[in-house]
Amino acid sequence: MRSRLIALIVVPTAVAVGLGGLNVFTSLRDANTYQTLREVAELSEQLGAVTHELSFERDQTALYIAQGRPGNREAQLRTTYSGVNNLIDEAKRRAQALSDTHSDAVRPVLRRLDEIPTLRETAVKGKIQPLPMIQKYSQIIAALLQFHDQVGQVAVDDEVSHSASAMAAIARGKEQASKQRGVLASALDKKGFDSGELDALTDAKSREESEETLFATLATLDQLELYRNTVVGRDVDQTDLFRLRAMAQSAEGKELSIGVRPDKDVATWFEVSTGKIDALRSVEKDLSSSVILRARALEEAANRSALISGGLILLLLVVVTAIISLIARSLIRPLRKLRGEALDIAGHRLPETVQQLRESGEGAAGPVIPIGVDTHDEIGEVARAFDEVHREAVRLAGEEARLRSNVNAMFVNLSRRSQTLVERQITLIDGLEQGEQDEQRLGNLFKLDHLATRMRRNSENLLVLAGQDPPRRWSQPVKLVDVARASLSEVENYERVVLQVPDGVSVAGQAVNDVIHLLAELVENALSFSPRETRVTVSGSRIDGGGVMLSITDAGIGMTQEELVQANDRLTDAPSVDVSVSRRMGLFVVARLAHRHGIRVQLRPHASGGLTAMVLIPENMLGSQAPNFSGMPSFSGNQPPALAGAASGGGPGDQPYSGPHPAPPATDWPQPTYQMGPGQMGPGHPSFPSHPEMSGNWPPTQQWQPDANAWPSEPRIGSGYDSSDVWTPPRSPSWNGDRALPRRPVPEPPPGGWGRDTMPPQRPGFDFPETESANPGSIPAAPPASAGDDYLPIFAAVESAWFGRNNGASWGSSKADEGWSAAEAVVEPVRDGQTAAGLPKRVPKANLVPGSADTSTPKGVTPMPSVSPDRIRNRLSSFQQGFRAARDDITEGRAFPSGPRNDDREEGA
Repeated sequence: MRSRLIALIVVPTAVAVGLGGLNVFTSLRDANTYQTLREVAELSEQLGAVTHELSFERDQTALYIAQGRPGNREAQLRTTYSGVNNLIDEAKRRAQALSDTHSDAVRPVLRRLDEIPTLRETAVKGKIQPLPMIQKYSQIIAALLQFHDQVGQVAVDDEVSHSASAMAAIARGKEQASKQRGVLASALDKKGFDSGELDALTDAKSREESEETLFATLATLDQLELYRNTVVGRDVDQTDLFRLRAMAQSAEGKELSIGVRPDKDVATWFEVSTGKIDALRSVEKDLSSSVILRARALEEAANRSALISGGLILLLLVVVTAIISLIARSLIRPLRKLRGEALDIAGHRLPETVQQLRESGEGAAGPVIPIGVDTHDEIGEVARAFDEVHREAVRLAGEEARLRSNVNAMFVNLSRRSQTLVERQITLIDGLEQGEQDEQRLGNLFKLDHLATRMRRNSENLLVLAGQDPPRRWSQPVKLVDVARASLSEVENYERVVLQVPDGVSVAGQAVNDVIHLLAELVENALSFSPRETRVTVSGSRIDGGGVMLSITDAGIGMTQEELVQANDRLTDAPSVDVSVSRRMGLFVVARLAHRHGIRVQLRPHASGGLTAMVLIPENMLGSQAPNFSGMPSFSGNQPPALAGAASGGGPGDQPYSGPHPAPPATDWPQPTYQMGPGQMGPGHPSFPSHPEMSGNWPPTQQWQPDANAWPSEPRIGSGYDSSDVWTPPRSPSWNGDRALPRRPVPEPPPGGWGRDTMPPQRPGFDFPETESANPGSIPAAPPASAGDDYLPIFAAVESAWFGRNNGASWGSSKADEGWSAAEAVVEPVRDGQTAAGLPKRVPKANLVPGSADTSTPKGVTPMPSVSPDRIRNRLSSFQQGFRAARDDITEGRAFPSGPRNDDREEGA
């Protein structure tokens, strides 16, 4: 704006300055011209004085020659020469000053002046006659008189030009009068005219009259009057009279005489003619002085004009600069203030107001502070218009905040209603499960229970969308492995998940429900966008900053780099509810939950394809060792599997529910054996769907097979993780491919009360490592499960509170206890070689445990329920699949001891 204002004022100012500068330039040029004219006029005046004295010298020399060059007059003649030399020297000095600009006119003058000394010596010492000597002098004088015409040529003023021409005519007429004086004086001295002298006299008179006529034509009235008043008198009249008398006597052939005494004729003639010549010289000097004065006046006027023009231009610049400053200040200051406050409103005040309205949810904003521009011009009108825009934006933001608050309230209302119905449904299903004996119907009830748990998570998503905290929180830390297990109970196809989460790490109670919810969303996303025949791995490790890094890795189609960047940007900052939430509700929920507790979540491409969701739980979210919930009352079917396992001893590293056994010493968490790196990603897909499209059961070839003996597999040599670290649902005859995990509870408050964290923790100061295996910390590994760790999810779902209640009483003993204790020492079963197919041979009844069965006669035997054809078909199919898998292992060089086979060896190893 400032540049435009300056250009608006500077352009006309520059034009004015240009015109003024042109005037100054013209004035300076005219001043220089008038200065040259003055210098030429001054040189012309000096040359007029030289020609006047030089003509007198010529006439004296002619008389000296006519008298026979007497010796007594040479000294007088030399004195005359000396006076003329002074004038000649001054003329040369002035002529040399003009040699640069008027060299063509000055050069002949200097050359003629240099010829005078030679001519003098010739006249004095030589034998030249008066008339030739007069003619030679006349040539020099004529060349000098030509410089008078240069004044008229240089002059740019008409007055100066006419005056210079009139002065030149007077100078030439005076020269002809002087020539007549010399010729007649020489003739009077000889009493007669020599050859050519009379013609010279007549020609000189004729030229004089011609120049007088020219002068009368060129001169002004004042100059004519000056001439007539000056060239008059006795000398002028007698000069003409004596000349006419001499010419008449010459015509009559008489001796020349002017009628005065014979010895006085020459002197008298010289005297009267000199008087006339001096009168003409006086007119010449006056005209020359007028030319010089006029030239000087013009020069001074031009200099004065240049000075005035320059001063006016300078004054104009000062005035224009002042005006520009005032106008620019009056325009730029309010514009600058308007711009600054507008940018402040757009960049800070309005966003802060909108954020406050969003956070408050009331939609009531305070008054808008107007922009501090109170002028009544167009700038002030723009400021008022911007204030109106600001008010309208705040009003719309308030309406949006109220609308958002109403929508959140609707979300909360719908979520509360749905949760109430889901909880009632879960309670009803739990009641049905408690008394159900049929395995098929019990399995269907478990499926309903699992679906209800997933429905509850969807209801909780609405609470997260509304920005509400979970209604209940744990007051005590919970083991991380139990939290991970509880998250699997809220996803579909959980049997595809390989759990490699270490024991010995707990999550703070106030964050347990949100961490379960977060992991469930990530796992469900990984399951939904990966092939059904692949596994999803959930692993964890310590990092240097003190937190825990969880990785959910799938082998799905992955995401493009642009989609990864957008998704990670949303995960970094808690996003607001917008249109994209309907397509990526899971991403929004994960971001909100992570931001609530300072958890870092990032998506990265996996080396073998698919994605890895890295969850960084900060140290302040980790609690101490999880408490023993054995003494807590039952949660009426709402107990999470992790906590149920802890209560019953089913978790890794805990005692089994069937009796106390000493736990092995803790070992360090093994280093992960794979590296994170970029992988080839397939075409992008919308990650974290609100409703996953992929669902269904595990393919028949990948189902876990029922086994009568639920023994855990032995640790595999060279494996990256212990088999106990891989959470695999145990098998039982009633376990089929459509099994379900228990759900995450909303338990009743324990005696100590539930904790509630109202302020989300600050984000930790550490960042994600470059690879998943970067510097994992030392975490105690989960000990291998003992022979008694026959922990079933069905049992975890239906067990009541008395299973985990530790009231100090011990279990009753039986005769079978000694046999089971002896069986713990048996590591290798008895074998009888291998078959041709490579399968181990068992010795019949060699591996029976003595006393494993009560030999007493039962009081009442419940009849065996009838087996349905579908169950028999499933058992035969499972046996066939196990046989094929074992044969494949033997073919590939892997031998396993007898016992239950772990279907997760490919993924867990």
